[in-house]
Amino acid sequence: MTSTTESPRWFKSSYSDNGGNCVEVATNLTDSRGVIPVRDSKNPTGPILTFPATAFTSFVAAVKANEFPTA
Repeated sequence: MTSTTESPRWFKSSYSDNGGNCVEVATNLTDSRGVIPVRDSKNPTGPILTFPATAFTSFVAAVKANEFPTA
C-alpha cells in the first residue's frame, strides 16, 4: 500500500433525498490506496468503514441489479 496523506473527499449519492438516512463515500482514495471509505452522514466524526475498491464496486453493481431482496 502506498503511503499518502491524502484525505477522503466525502459525498452523498445524487439519489439521496436528504432524509437523514444517508451514507457518504470517498472515491478519491481508490487509485492511491485501493479502498473506498464509507461513513454515516449524520455522524461525520464517527467510525469509518473501509472496503476494498473491488468489493465496493461489486456491491454497487449488485444493488443496481436488484440482487438484494426488499423487506
